[in-house]
Amino acid sequence: MNARHNPVDPAHISVARSRLDAKLSRELGDIILAALGDPAVVEIMLNPDGKLWEDRAGIGMTQIGEMTASRAENLIGTIASSLGIFDNPIIEGELPLDGSRFEGVLPPIVERPIFAIRKKAIFVYTLSDYVRDGIMTQAQADKLVWHVRKRHNILVAGATGSGKTTLCNAILQCIADEDPATRIAIIEDTRELQCPVVNKFPMRTSESKDMIQLLRATLRLRPDRIVVGEVRDGAALALLKAWNTGHSGGVATVHANSAPAALTRIEQLIQEAGVTAIPAVIAEAVNCIVSIQKPEAGKRRVEQICTVSGAGSAGYDLSFS
Repeated sequence: MNARHNPVDPAHISVARSRLDAKLSRELGDIILAALGDPAVVEIMLNPDGKLWEDRAGIGMTQIGEMTASRAENLIGTIASSLGIFDNPIIEGELPLDGSRFEGVLPPIVERPIFAIRKKAIFVYTLSDYVRDGIMTQAQADKLVWHVRKRHNILVAGATGSGKTTLCNAILQCIADEDPATRIAIIEDTRELQCPVVNKFPMRTSESKDMIQLLRATLRLRPDRIVVGEVRDGAALALLKAWNTGHSGGVATVHANSAPAALTRIEQLIQEAGVTAIPAVIAEAVNCIVSIQKPEAGKRRVEQICTVSGAGSAGYDLSFS
């Protein structure tokens, strides 16, 4: 006997969501809610000592308040439940309120609960904005536009908190301006990239589907360009294969402190997949590297834009802008 289909009541979903949002708002508290609503705040963090910190654009880290361990544990538990994560001391996913990236850690991994909330970008910072604010030169911006027009694959390199995602968003805006008819695949762990291109399909990793599997699936969905939020582990090999099979003009980010170090990092990630890294293959896939850094005392700055023209016995053929 066939089971009868019982449609879900939209009103019930709406009430449940309203209750969840109200509960989260109470547990987050006024200080965090204010920071979430402040466009200048980039990230909000809780340390084991109960102190709350915010990272404000142009200013840096500032302590903004405190949170008890019990309240933090309740908050993380509520978020975990909403994400369907149970019996796991590490909680990662999207904050149900606004889609910000949430990472929470519970005892026994840590002595007391901690978390970090990386806010979802509210507006896109364009290449012109970078030039205006002295983060990159006009020549560097022009070079990036040239790479976009040439449908070159661009790797954005930088340390944690250096602004890789924001720069990637600026490049995506440039792609939308220069090639609005393109079709873009976007693969991320958490939705952070802002892509104004109309013909796009975002995909997120899950517990059962990792980035390598999504990259393979993407190739059957006929993208023109492939964008990856952050390249980790063996996904580097899958991305290079995708970029080298007719899907040019993509963008990805990687943790590295310079343009040459980004290529070394890609080699390491490929080797982690149990495959020998071949510089010539990497050079064929990665056409441009943008290195953005945030000094200890100072604002973010684009340090290098590097064109990769090949690789030989002496290493990679690089030219810097």
